[in-house]
Amino acid sequence: MRYLIAAFLLLCPTAVAESKDPSQWSKDVTIQRWYQTLMQPDNPRQSCCGESDSFEADDYETEGDHYVAIITDGYGTWPNGTRVPVANTKIKWDKGNPTGHGVLFLQPGTLTVCCYATPSSG
Repeated sequence: MRYLIAAFLLLCPTAVAESKDPSQWSKDVTIQRWYQTLMQPDNPRQSCCGESDSFEADDYETEGDHYVAIITDGYGTWPNGTRVPVANTKIKWDKGNPTGHGVLFLQPGTLTVCCYATPSSG
Protein backbone atom coordinates (compact mmCIF):
# COMPACT_ATOMS: atom_id res chain seq x y z
CA MET A 1 0.00 0.00 0.00
CA ARG A 2 2.85 2.39 0.79
CA TYR A 3 4.29 1.87 -2.68
CA LEU A 4 0.93 2.65 -4.24
CA ILE A 5 0.64 5.89 -2.26
CA ALA A 6 4.24 6.84 -3.09
CA ALA A 7 3.64 6.20 -6.78
CA PHE A 8 0.49 8.32 -6.66
CA LEU A 9 2.29 11.21 -4.98
CA LEU A 10 5.07 11.09 -7.54
CA LEU A 11 2.58 11.27 -10.41
CA CYS A 12 0.49 14.12 -8.95
CA PRO A 13 2.92 16.93 -9.85
CA THR A 14 2.87 15.74 -13.46
CA ALA A 15 -0.92 15.95 -13.60
CA VAL A 16 -0.91 19.40 -12.03
CA ALA A 17 1.76 20.61 -14.44
CA GLU A 18 -0.52 19.80 -17.38
CA SER A 19 -3.33 21.97 -16.00
CA LYS A 20 -3.93 25.49 -17.19
CA ASP A 21 -2.18 28.17 -15.16
CA PRO A 22 -4.73 29.76 -12.76
CA SER A 23 -3.49 33.23 -13.74
CA GLN A 24 -5.08 32.60 -17.15
CA TRP A 25 -8.53 32.18 -15.61
CA SER A 26 -11.04 34.96 -15.97
CA LYS A 27 -11.33 37.52 -13.21
CA ASP A 28 -14.73 38.69 -14.50
CA VAL A 29 -17.45 37.36 -12.15
CA THR A 30 -20.02 37.10 -14.98
CA ILE A 31 -17.68 34.92 -17.02
CA GLN A 32 -16.74 32.83 -13.95
CA ARG A 33 -20.44 32.12 -13.31
CA TRP A 34 -20.91 31.20 -16.97
CA TYR A 35 -18.11 28.64 -16.70
CA GLN A 36 -19.47 27.28 -13.41
CA THR A 37 -23.05 26.81 -14.61
CA LEU A 38 -22.48 25.50 -18.15
CA MET A 39 -23.91 22.00 -18.62
CA GLN A 40 -23.38 19.53 -21.45
CA PRO A 41 -26.12 19.90 -24.07
CA ASP A 42 -26.55 16.15 -24.49
CA ASN A 43 -26.35 15.46 -20.73
CA PRO A 44 -27.84 18.46 -18.87
CA ARG A 45 -26.91 17.05 -15.46
CA GLN A 46 -23.20 16.92 -16.38
CA SER A 47 -20.98 19.99 -16.28
CA CYS A 48 -19.07 21.08 -19.38
CA CYS A 49 -16.02 20.95 -17.07
CA GLY A 50 -14.35 23.99 -15.62
CA GLU A 51 -12.45 26.93 -16.94
CA SER A 52 -9.20 25.03 -16.45
CA ASP A 53 -10.46 22.42 -18.96
CA SER A 54 -11.32 25.03 -21.58
CA PHE A 55 -9.31 26.21 -24.53
CA GLU A 56 -9.83 29.05 -26.97
CA ALA A 57 -11.07 27.86 -30.33
CA ASP A 58 -11.89 31.04 -32.21
CA ASP A 59 -11.72 29.32 -35.57
CA TYR A 60 -13.80 26.45 -36.86
CA GLU A 61 -14.62 24.68 -40.09
CA THR A 62 -17.49 22.51 -41.17
CA GLU A 63 -16.80 18.96 -42.19
CA GLY A 64 -19.83 17.18 -43.54
CA ASP A 65 -22.59 17.84 -41.01
CA HIS A 66 -20.45 18.84 -38.00
CA TYR A 67 -17.98 21.47 -36.80
CA VAL A 68 -14.25 21.03 -36.44
CA ALA A 69 -13.01 23.43 -33.76
CA ILE A 70 -9.50 24.79 -34.26
CA ILE A 71 -7.61 25.56 -31.07
CA THR A 72 -6.28 29.12 -31.21
CA ASP A 73 -4.88 29.13 -27.67
CA GLY A 74 -4.05 25.75 -26.19
CA TYR A 75 -2.33 27.35 -23.18
CA GLY A 76 0.71 25.14 -23.71
CA THR A 77 -1.38 21.98 -23.34
CA TRP A 78 -2.46 21.64 -26.98
CA PRO A 79 -0.66 23.12 -29.97
CA ASN A 80 -2.41 26.06 -31.59
CA GLY A 81 -3.99 24.87 -34.84
CA THR A 82 -5.04 21.49 -33.39
CA ARG A 83 -8.29 20.46 -35.11
CA VAL A 84 -10.92 18.78 -32.96
CA PRO A 85 -14.10 17.27 -34.45
CA VAL A 86 -17.18 18.35 -32.48
CA ALA A 87 -20.36 16.28 -32.48
CA ASN A 88 -23.47 18.41 -33.03
CA THR A 89 -24.75 17.22 -29.65
CA LYS A 90 -21.81 18.98 -27.92
CA ILE A 91 -22.44 22.49 -29.25
CA LYS A 92 -23.78 24.98 -26.70
CA TRP A 93 -26.38 27.41 -28.05
CA ASP A 94 -28.54 28.06 -24.99
CA LYS A 95 -26.32 30.11 -22.64
CA GLY A 96 -24.61 32.51 -25.02
CA ASN A 97 -20.89 33.07 -24.75
CA PRO A 98 -19.67 36.15 -22.85
CA THR A 99 -15.95 35.41 -23.30
CA GLY A 100 -15.40 36.93 -26.73
CA HIS A 101 -13.78 33.65 -27.84
CA GLY A 102 -14.88 30.27 -29.02
CA VAL A 103 -14.51 27.99 -26.01
CA LEU A 104 -13.78 24.29 -26.34
CA PHE A 105 -14.17 22.19 -23.21
CA LEU A 106 -12.14 18.98 -23.29
CA GLN A 107 -11.92 16.06 -20.91
CA PRO A 108 -8.64 16.51 -19.02
CA GLY A 109 -5.64 15.28 -20.96
CA THR A 110 -7.67 14.26 -24.02
CA LEU A 111 -9.19 15.75 -27.15
CA THR A 112 -12.62 14.41 -26.14
CA VAL A 113 -15.13 17.25 -26.36
CA CYS A 114 -17.47 17.95 -23.46
CA CYS A 115 -18.89 21.18 -24.94
CA TYR A 116 -18.14 23.79 -27.57
CA ALA A 117 -19.41 27.35 -27.40
CA THR A 118 -18.71 28.84 -30.81
CA PRO A 119 -17.37 32.40 -31.05
CA SER A 120 -20.66 33.45 -32.60
CA SER A 121 -22.86 31.99 -29.83
CA GLY A 122 -22.55 35.15 -27.71
